[in-house]
Amino acid sequence: MKKCTVVYNPESGRDVDKKGISDLPNILNDNGYECIMCPTKCAKDAIRIVRELPDDIDLVICAGGDGTLNEGIAGNLDRKKKLLISQLPVGTVNDVGSMYGYTKKMSDNIKMLLNGIEKNVDICLINNTPFVYVACIGSYVDVSYNTPRDLKRKYGRVGYLFNALHEFTSESVKQFNLAYEVNGIKKSGTYSFIFVTNTSRMGGFDHLYSDVKLDDNMFEVVLCSAKNKVDILRIGSKVLVSEIKNMPGVEYYQTDNFKVKFEDVPPSWVIDGEEYKHDQKEFDFSINKDMHMLVPTKNIDELFSNVDSLNKEE
Repeated sequence: MKKCTVVYNPESGRDVDKKGISDLPNILNDNGYECIMCPTKCAKDAIRIVRELPDDIDLVICAGGDGTLNEGIAGNLDRKKKLLISQLPVGTVNDVGSMYGYTKKMSDNIKMLLNGIEKNVDICLINNTPFVYVACIGSYVDVSYNTPRDLKRKYGRVGYLFNALHEFTSESVKQFNLAYEVNGIKKSGTYSFIFVTNTSRMGGFDHLYSDVKLDDNMFEVVLCSAKNKVDILRIGSKVLVSEIKNMPGVEYYQTDNFKVKFEDVPPSWVIDGEEYKHDQKEFDFSINKDMHMLVPTKNIDELFSNVDSLNKEE
């Protein structure tokens, strides 16, 4: 019998989203896996759990939000022998899970996972710290981690919106003087937002880009020069009907390396919905190719360049 470890965050998501977690050992056992359940007890605990797992584990399931998956992957990258990682979305927003085609029904999601295929997935790094789908900096982006937990539990993703509206009406737009280098291009200027992503979905918005692949050794960089809230609202309204890379006030690149230097130490970045604290002015973004994930086949054609290894059907 194969061995599976489920790393899950008991605090992630609403109570309605967590129904079914207790059924996982029986479901996995019926599918040929001996299951060990490992709840996290504090922030970054999933990193430790995955880092310390024995080498004979056949599958690690990160059951939680995008932050739980981030920690599982960070722990895996610390290992000499990498394990096969997968996600079972149980969080509030679940951008990564939605991108892969997961639903809101736990029983369907576990079936999709176990009938998925193994893929090599690009993992982005900011100063050698991994992130799965987004690293961003700017005004209001911190709502992903500073929204009160009781608000998220009660209202789900609407809770983030309440908090974002509060920040938007009470805070001015941050401006950063910086210089960057990407694809041989060097520029400097004043910017309000930077997004470094490897995803087609972010903040609940689908299809931000039409050509994202998770295995092409590339990530996407967006720098925004919005000067005020009117500019932000104008760009935000256009995101609903057009790709962000085609908008005025936005600079867009696809690359495998991006370097940015701020004039002053900037505030925390947000990586995969969690706070990335630092005391630095310079940040180097790159890609790690050591990660293999078990992913559903539902959106495989649009998310991966190489689908020749597709050998299972949902």
